[in-house]
Amino acid sequence: MKYLKICCVLVLVCGMAISCRSAKAIATDGKVSSEITAKQLIRENTKQNANFKTLQARVKIGYTKDLDEQGYTVNLRMEKDKVIWINATLGLARAMITPDEVSFYDKINDQYFKGDYRLLSNILGIELNFEKVQSLLLGESLFNLKEGKYIIDTSETSYILQPKEQSALLELFLLFNPSHFKMDSQQLMQPLKKRFLQVDYLAYQNVDQETLPKDIKIIAVEDNEEVIIAMEYKSVSINEAVRFPFKIPSGFKEIVLE
Repeated sequence: MKYLKICCVLVLVCGMAISCRSAKAIATDGKVSSEITAKQLIRENTKQNANFKTLQARVKIGYTKDLDEQGYTVNLRMEKDKVIWINATLGLARAMITPDEVSFYDKINDQYFKGDYRLLSNILGIELNFEKVQSLLLGESLFNLKEGKYIIDTSETSYILQPKEQSALLELFLLFNPSHFKMDSQQLMQPLKKRFLQVDYLAYQNVDQETLPKDIKIIAVEDNEEVIIAMEYKSVSINEAVRFPFKIPSGFKEIVLE
C-alpha cells in the first residue's frame, strides 16, 4: 500500500485545476457525432490546449479512504511549463515541481523529499515528467496523441479514444467532451499489478477565452484499497505576477523511498 500512498501525493499535486472569479460555466449539451475521425478529434482537442502564462488559486480538497473523510485547503501557483507550487494552510507543507525535480517538505513530521521523476514513473507504469503532470492538471492528455495510432468510439455523452493496440502492461482510455473537445476522463489500468487510476473532469469553465477544468474527481486503486479525491477551485487569478518561495528547513529528515 506504500505505492498507493505515494500515488495519492502525486494525485494531489497533479489534480489541481483552474477556475476564476470572472469565469463562466461551459455548457455540456454538445451531441456526439458518429462521423468524426480519431485524427479530427485529436486536432480539435489540441486547439484547446491552455495558453496562459501564470495562475494562482485556493483549492479545497476532499480526501476519502476507508470511509475516513478529511478536508484540506491549499494555495496553488503555477508558471506554465516551468513551475508548479503548492502551499498548505499555515505553511505546514509545501511542494514545488519543476521539469528537473520534485520537492516537498512537511513541518508536522519535520521531513522532506527531493528527487527526480523515476519513482513516480514506476508507480504509474508510464514515463512521467513535468509536461505530463501539467497536462493532467489542465485537463489535457498524459500522452502526445499525435505520436501514436488511435481508434475512436462513442458513448451517449463522450468520444472514446484508445490506442489501436493496447499494452498488456498498461491499458488506456481517454474520453472527450463533444461540446469543447477537452477531456471528460483519463483512465489508466495496470491489470497485472492490480492498479487503476481514473481522473474525471466533472465540469469546465471559460476563463479569458480558455476552456479550463473546474471540478475534478480522482479515484486511485491498488489491490482492494481505494482512495477518492475531490477538488473544488476558488479565488483564481491568471497571468498575474507570482512568486515561488521554497526552502527546506534545516534539521529536517530526508524521506528515502525504496
